[in-house]
Amino acid sequence: MSHENCLFCKIAAGQIPSTKVHEDDEFVAFKDIRPAAETHILVIPRKHIETLSNCSENDAPLLGRMMILVSQLAAKLGVAYTGGETGFRTVINTGPGGGQEVYHLHAHILAGPRPWHRMG
Repeated sequence: MSHENCLFCKIAAGQIPSTKVHEDDEFVAFKDIRPAAETHILVIPRKHIETLSNCSENDAPLLGRMMILVSQLAAKLGVAYTGGETGFRTVINTGPGGGQEVYHLHAHILAGPRPWHRMG
């Protein structure tokens, strides 16, 4: 898929509406329109990268900041691991065999009572 036709690039650019929970110069996080869990947030870089397999060494700092943001958002959303049975799941689907549906790198934050509808 070309960058111009990318659903997530359009969401990041504000061309397609979404329920954003975070936005900065580098990342956008928004609620999944088909949530698999009570909490289901997608975290995307503004930079278009099709899959995790397309990342290079140069993307390591971006990926690190993305994972820190995932943790910060989990805390903000009240689903961070604080001991006991608390916590959340982070998923990055890669390619058709990995269940990726939109070819723009994204991390799922999933949390809440189980069973979940699908495993993001």
